[in-house]
Formats: sequence, structure tokens, C-alpha cells
Amino acid sequence: MPPRPLEIGPAGRAAAHAIERTRVACGYSQRQLAARVTALGRPMTFTALSRIERTVRRCDIDDLVAIAAALGSSPNALLAAPSSRPESLRVGGI
Repeated sequence: MPPRPLEIGPAGRAAAHAIERTRVACGYSQRQLAARVTALGRPMTFTALSRIERTVRRCDIDDLVAIAAALGSSPNALLAAPSSRPESLRVGGI
């Protein structure tokens, strides 16, 4: 029996929503952002990006770094998007 994939936790869901919000704010389609990520040396299809944003696929650290660079952002900004962080992930009530 194949191993069960790990469930996407609250930080993963928050990052996925932050990626989508930032992409839309930058005016990129999923195809455009996937092409930018690929141009930076991290091959990514728009289907993979769609699955990340819909929290169907986990976003690994290499994907996160490349997506952030393609968006002109930092990985930390995508991980710490204040409007999407669940209360349980906030440090010191920030």
C-alpha cells in the first residue's frame, strides 16, 4: 500500500492563500506566474501552481522560494501574511 500524503497544515494553507492573493495583486495569471518561476530555474506548470493555491498539492521550500522571487516578494512575506495567519500561528499575539 502506498504511503498516505501528509495533510496540508494551517501554515501551508495560509501560504497558499498568500501566494494566490499576491499573484492576483501583481496581475499575473497562473500561467504567467508558472512561466516566471520556470524562467528562474524551478520548472513549474500552471497546473502545479493551481494545485498549490487550491491546497491540493504541498508547496515545498524550493517552490516557495522560487514563487516568492517570481512575485518580487520574500518567502517570509508569503509565510507571514497577517490577514491569512490563523490565530494559532501568531507569535506573541502579533
